[in-house]
Amino acid sequence: MERTISGMMGKGSVNHNTRAFSAKNVDKERSRDNVEFCHEDIKAVYHELFDEALERYNAKQKRSDRKIENYYEKIRQGKQEKLFYEVIFQIGNRDDMNARSEEGQLAKQILIDFMTDFQSRNPNLHVFSAHLHMDEETPHIHIDFVPVITGSKRGLDTRVSLKGALAEQGFEGGTRGATEWNQWIESEKKELAAVMERYGVEWLQKGTHNKHLSVLDYEKQERVKEVAELDSQLAQSEIALQTASKMVDSQLARAEELAEMGDKFQRQNEEIKADNAELEKTYVDTKQSYNSLLAKNSQLIFENEDLEQEKERRLSGNRELEKQQQKLQKELEAMAGSKVALERNVRAYDEEKQWQLPEPGVMQSAKSYREKVALPLITRLKELVKSLTIKCVGLMEQVKKLTAKVNQQGEDIAWYKNKIKEQNSTMEHLQEKAEDLERVKQYVGADKIQDIIDNVKEAERLQAEQKRLQRSYQNRMSR
Repeated sequence: MERTISGMMGKGSVNHNTRAFSAKNVDKERSRDNVEFCHEDIKAVYHELFDEALERYNAKQKRSDRKIENYYEKIRQGKQEKLFYEVIFQIGNRDDMNARSEEGQLAKQILIDFMTDFQSRNPNLHVFSAHLHMDEETPHIHIDFVPVITGSKRGLDTRVSLKGALAEQGFEGGTRGATEWNQWIESEKKELAAVMERYGVEWLQKGTHNKHLSVLDYEKQERVKEVAELDSQLAQSEIALQTASKMVDSQLARAEELAEMGDKFQRQNEEIKADNAELEKTYVDTKQSYNSLLAKNSQLIFENEDLEQEKERRLSGNRELEKQQQKLQKELEAMAGSKVALERNVRAYDEEKQWQLPEPGVMQSAKSYREKVALPLITRLKELVKSLTIKCVGLMEQVKKLTAKVNQQGEDIAWYKNKIKEQNSTMEHLQEKAEDLERVKQYVGADKIQDIIDNVKEAERLQAEQKRLQRSYQNRMSR
């Protein structure tokens, strides 16, 4: 069995190869028989192959305008190299290797074996997409690859170059018809012919070459038409994609704007929540402080009332002491008068005749003088001394009582002074609490303070009512 081998450069439509688009000559019912060897995103492939070299290249540049931001875009927009290249291999034609026939299935197996060693034979051609089509007339394989060279002295040290990649694999350009590409295609045909021989198929290269070449041209024309149609569809899709992309960009911009506004509102909301929490805490603290102030104020009012009562009692006692003091003053004045009278009486004892012992008469006997003059005088003196002793004892008792009363009045006066100091301190404390209460009113607001007071009063009223009801209930239960 002899069959021709076709090998040519394809236009490189990955969407056609993956059947993202299907041309008219494609039988979609048989697309399930196709074989996908690999299919990678070409942008990801470029990052994998060239990012490190790009980083080294940019690090050497002193001018920012010479740096390359995206190597994929540089090659895509450039004219020296293509982003990738495609080669198509086919065995026979639609008459002798039809995809629906057993020979077509044999061609499929041969192409699969051929593809198995393709990458190892071509280390400089990074294959990122390879597909075997069985849904057209003749089985054929599309191989898409990126040609890579290393150690370059110009541009990136690892970069895209078809001529350089084939040269590194040993294919040097010669005449116009013996280019690196043609030499490489001929080499791959020989590899495919070797696989065919293992399956008993020989490579037909003789007189029928022109006939098979015309078939290849037909296939090429069909591919050109197919690619043109796909390009048209792709152009329309790109226009739609650009429109959609603009809409998406607009929506993304709007979404970002809304996201920023949302973040801003979120931050404002969090700030408001924080402020509310702080105000709530302040309100609770203020309420607790105010309740404490009310309790303290009530206690101080009760204490003040007790102090007022005690003060009134002390004032009443003070007035009584003043009366007693006036009475004591009169008694002291009376005692002073008694002292004067006593002193006057003492002088009278010294001067008045009745208290003088007369000289005895010339003829008067001692006995008579004793009984008639001396003893009566001594008796009167005894009575007087007795009376004076009693008065002195009474005066001493009065002095003790007066001294005790004076001491008591001193203690009472000192107590009143202390109470007055305490009352002054209490009034100062009440004044300070009143000022604090005024500050709380200014900070929280008089309305809220009034609400708190009303709530406290209502709570107290309810508590008192509850106690009253409990007492009433207990009284009825006890009956």
